[in-house]
This record gives sequence, C-alpha cells and structure tokens, in this order.
Amino acid sequence: MAKEFASRGDMTEKPITFSEIGRDLWAFTAEGDPNTGVIIGDDSVMIIDAQATPRLAAKVVEKIRSVTDKPIKYVVLSHYHAVRVLGASAYNAEQIIGSEKCRAMVAERGQEDWDSEFERFPRLFQGHESIPGLTWPTMTFTHKMTVYLGKRRVDLMHLGRAHTAGDIVAWVPDEGVMFTGDIVEYHSACYCGDGHFGDWGGTLDAIRAFNPQAIAPGRGDALVGDEMVDAAIESTRDFVASTYRPAAAIAARGGSLKEAWDAVRAECDPKFSDYAIYEHCLPFNVARAYDEALGMDTPRIWTAERDKEMWGALQG
Repeated sequence: MAKEFASRGDMTEKPITFSEIGRDLWAFTAEGDPNTGVIIGDDSVMIIDAQATPRLAAKVVEKIRSVTDKPIKYVVLSHYHAVRVLGASAYNAEQIIGSEKCRAMVAERGQEDWDSEFERFPRLFQGHESIPGLTWPTMTFTHKMTVYLGKRRVDLMHLGRAHTAGDIVAWVPDEGVMFTGDIVEYHSACYCGDGHFGDWGGTLDAIRAFNPQAIAPGRGDALVGDEMVDAAIESTRDFVASTYRPAAAIAARGGSLKEAWDAVRAECDPKFSDYAIYEHCLPFNVARAYDEALGMDTPRIWTAERDKEMWGALQG
C-alpha cells in the first residue's frame, strides 16, 4: 500500500523546547520540526530562521519575550526554503539578512518551493493566510558579514554548499556557539532535494574547524558539549554519504532511478529509519543524488506536481 504523501498525515503538534545553549543564546526546537535560533545582544535581538508562518513565529516571539524585552532587529535566513522563511513578517525586524545566493534562489524558485512545501507540510502551514508573500532578504553578502548587537559580534558566513547552494551559518565567537541551519541535523533526516552531496562533507569540516561548544541544528535537539556536537556532525556526514554512495553506484552502471531507490533504502534504512521525516525526505533525496551522480550540478526545481510524480514512482 502506498505511503501517505510526504508529511500530510503528521498533524500532531510537537512539544516545544526553548533552551539556552550559551549566554543569551537560545534554541527554539520542536522535535523534528524546523528550529529557530535566538541571539540576544546588548541592544537588540537576532533571529536565525523565521519558521513557516507568522503563526508559528509568534510562538518564538512569545518565548523571546519570556527572557528579554530588547527589540528584534535582524532576521537571518540560513537558506531560502519556505518552512524557514515565510514567518519573517511576525518579527517586525529592521533587516532580513541572507546570502546573495539565497536571494537569487528566492527569485528563481521561491514560489515553487512555497507551493511544494505547502502540500508536503500542512501542519506547519496552518495559519498560512497571514503570510504576506515571499520573504526577500533586504541585506545580502557573498562570503562573510559581521553584525554587532552592541558589543556582541555575530559572524554570518557561507562556508560551502550543502543543504542548498546558499547556506549560511551564524557564529557567536564570545560563546563558541554556531547556528547551522540544515547543514547539521540531529536525529532527523537531512532533506537533500536541493543538496550538493559532493560539497556537504567539506562544509561540515569547515564547521568542525571552529570547534563549536554548542550548535543549534536545523532540526532536532540543541547540541551542547563536544560529544553531542561531534555526534551530530558525524551522523549528518554519514546520512549524506550513505544516501549518495549507493545512488551514484547505480547511476555509474546505467541503472534506473528505481534501482537507486532500492540501493539507498538498503543502506540507509537500518541506520536512519527512526529519524524524524525520514520517509518524507527519501524520494527527494534519492532523486537528487541520482541527478548529481549523472552530472547535474544545479538541482532541478521541485514543484507540487513533480513532488507527487516522484512520490508515486518511488514511495508508491
């Protein structure tokens, strides 16, 4: 029997955790749902990833107001995906910051991604009527940008392609804490439909070189201490490699996408089948891995129609 499409059957609200992972640095997490980071400076607040709707973002604001009344000045987008960015209006921030590539991807495929993710994640898009439109960065950079929240320094950096071509991280050097977006996950499947498998491992190495004392990942629990940080980075590395390697082997011998699907399942199911959104991500991950192995550097745009065709072909 075919599995229900993506996460359409997941309508149960997830318990929220708001945890301090460094001095005035917070992670808003909800099991395998998208996380939001909060950086409190001397004079203002910076948000890392905005949530899917203003309704969900309001829950983040409620948590922020339990610990500070400082104004929210910046919303930083780790990448362009709808579930990360469409709640931005709720923060009334002065500036929305992303990489130049992130802004270009909003222009190229933002509406298609919104339509696609709306069909995949109905629970996350409850209250979608309040979304004013696509979220556009108002400030962009190519490689690095430093923002000062009073005396607190935040380095925003593009360390390499991974989850998308435009991923950035936020590094807070005074506490050794990094907000990685979906470059790093913890007990949650990596969504690789817009990924760059060949680059992802090197980007993880670049993150590890900072020796972060804590990480707020894209999904899953906040990671505090060397043991959890190392475990999450290596688990993410294994997930990405275990998805790409069997798909590439099938592509190299001229095998079909369905054969790649079976090979990836054989390698990944024993290790990752209990991860959040694993079944949801798998068809998109295999399709992208197969395309990259065939030499397609830029991921094809996912549309609501293509999503369902791929799901039917692989999860059907």
